[in-house]
Amino acid sequence: MIDSYSFGKMTVNGKEYRKDLIILPDGTVLSPWMRKSGHRLRLGDLEAVLDSHAKTLVIGTGKPGLMRPHATLVADLQEKGITALVMSSKQAAEKYNTLAGGSDDVAACFHLTC
Repeated sequence: MIDSYSFGKMTVNGKEYRKDLIILPDGTVLSPWMRKSGHRLRLGDLEAVLDSHAKTLVIGTGKPGLMRPHATLVADLQEKGITALVMSSKQAAEKYNTLAGGSDDVAACFHLTC
């Protein structure tokens, strides 16, 4: 579970992270998480999620939401059986906790800053 989020910092299960991260359905946290195009999120940036058994991916786009999914990302994920929910990182942290609390097929990725 995500204990807290603030600009540039997220605490997951008591461990603090200061770099972008992915949370896999089994609770594994991958950090730092880098995208090939910085603030543009593409399917290739989510290989670990695609390799997991995720059915839902919560995408945190940063505090003001500057990380933007590629125009086809949501549809590309849907074709692979994954529902994508895109929102600011604060909202995404809350949504992740709500969804992951009752399911073992939820993943998330977070841009922690802008």
